[in-house]
Amino acid sequence: MRNVLEVNNLCKTYITNKRQNNVLKNVNFKVEQGEMVAIMGPSGSGKSTLLYTVSGMDKATAGEVVFDGRNIASLKSSELASIRLDEMGFIFQQMYMLKNLSVLDNIVLPACQSKKNMLSKKEKVEYGMSLMRKLGIIEIADNDINEVSGGQLQRACICRSMINKPQMIFADEPTGALNRTSSDEVMEELRKINADGTTIMLVTHDVKVAAKCTRVMYIVDGNIKGEYNFDRYKSENELRQRERSLNNWLMEMGW
Repeated sequence: MRNVLEVNNLCKTYITNKRQNNVLKNVNFKVEQGEMVAIMGPSGSGKSTLLYTVSGMDKATAGEVVFDGRNIASLKSSELASIRLDEMGFIFQQMYMLKNLSVLDNIVLPACQSKKNMLSKKEKVEYGMSLMRKLGIIEIADNDINEVSGGQLQRACICRSMINKPQMIFADEPTGALNRTSSDEVMEELRKINADGTTIMLVTHDVKVAAKCTRVMYIVDGNIKGEYNFDRYKSENELRQRERSLNNWLMEMGW
């Protein structure tokens, strides 16, 4: 299986009040096509910074981030923006959507902005609707974003992340603002997307969420302290055992 993402000696430093804060320190890892990787660690360990830096949302201070064979750490802002739009999908804890657009229009908007997506406007709308049907939210297509539940809105965000058929989805606490039922529903949709072949990397503090992934990376003080590998998740029947084994490992890591 080929590597979609290769991270080599990645460093990220912020300067605050003339003081240097080394958030990421010589981080190295690879993500294969089709993996579902969770990033876990204590607050302030660098989880979100790692996600933002390897996805090109934030610029690396040093090192390489090779996405699909290209070192995006050395690209211009305009080149990065095109890759993020056309080849990556993003899901956040806060469900950023434009209030003056319907749910469907928010989903289709990235396709309309893409120069690589060659579908007609009608085809883009039809594809957006097909994604909504797949995720069970077609009935809210014409709703305003303040007329739907948090779980429905996060599934709409998943549809938006998929609209340009990305190679990889990056998600920052995608279930963090949801109740347990909605969280389980959203993770089930992400699991299905991953099973269909889309690579996913997500930040989470939720062991139940991480237990549905194929690999967990544990980060402390800007370094990957360890990794835990799973077989591919298949059903709820095995979830408790996966949670127990992951919990035991996390405690060994100092969770």
